[in-house]
Amino acid sequence: MQIPLISEAELPPVLVTGGAGYIGSNAALALIDRGVKTIVLDDLSTGTRGLVPDGAIFVEGRAGDRALIEQVMRDHGIGAVLHFAARISVAESVAEPALYYRENFGETLSLAETALACGVGAFVLSSTAAVYGDGDGSGKPLPVTAPVAPINPYGWSKAFAERALADMVAANRHFSVACPRYFNVAGADPQLRSGQASQHPHHLIELACHVLTGQRDSFTIFGTDYPTPDGTGVRDYVHVTDLAEAHLLLLRACLADPGQYHAVNLGYGRGASVIEVLDALEAVSGQQIPRHNGPRRAGDPAVLVAHSQARDLLGWEPRFENLQTMVGHALAWERRRLERAR
Repeated sequence: MQIPLISEAELPPVLVTGGAGYIGSNAALALIDRGVKTIVLDDLSTGTRGLVPDGAIFVEGRAGDRALIEQVMRDHGIGAVLHFAARISVAESVAEPALYYRENFGETLSLAETALACGVGAFVLSSTAAVYGDGDGSGKPLPVTAPVAPINPYGWSKAFAERALADMVAANRHFSVACPRYFNVAGADPQLRSGQASQHPHHLIELACHVLTGQRDSFTIFGTDYPTPDGTGVRDYVHVTDLAEAHLLLLRACLADPGQYHAVNLGYGRGASVIEVLDALEAVSGQQIPRHNGPRRAGDPAVLVAHSQARDLLGWEPRFENLQTMVGHALAWERRRLERAR
């Protein structure tokens, strides 16, 4: 059953934190394409100024800077927040847990408190499937009701933020929150206005694109003995543009019905293995990707696929589910990015 949504024309000015990053910049594009006043906040510690879309108002700063956030919200009449600013490296979270709890949990709490004080009615937190830890081990699509059981500080920092926001909704019935949990984000804006530009890439598709564009010599497959059809890990890859569209739907849902909390899995409900992704990239590029087999990485489950209720709940209609389309957009973006850098 679909939940109520306000119309796109009713969307108020939106603050997008982390809008100079991969997913945040694509969400900002989706807003701007609809004529929504969009304010991007980013401290540029991991974001790229060039990813901030034309038409967005850019403010350099942190989501936890209460004085700055309050000024921005009041100056621009902010009515909703898309919060993407976060640390996202599992390995870094294990090495520096306090950093992750401070930035992913502490700054989210600060931002939400400031939003409440300024009368902002809708808050969408970019969350993660890492809150499920290793999953349930069944290999079946995980429902949003699966146990929250993170296995690293990154996952816990997001789980704590979700819990705090749910409690804030319960205490403030004019405030609505959505926490979309992503699995694996892929692709690039089809018009090549934004894509991944990591300083230290660690995503499978981005790394493979670096091999195809001559920035790396080869690709290492971590684990070839998983209980999957080809022995490599299976993940639910979601095109970043489809993901951005889902965020706008969640904003519209939050604004339509105050006092609601929505935890939502965002995925296509089916997975692709590491080898299937590499094969798809070879098919669209006409090139071979030199591959090496390596050992499994600690904490990597065999299968992580979403049972996503977003289609029924929000009327979400993904447009870029085809794996070759996704990796083709990613590769085209990487080639364009390199051309511009020269």
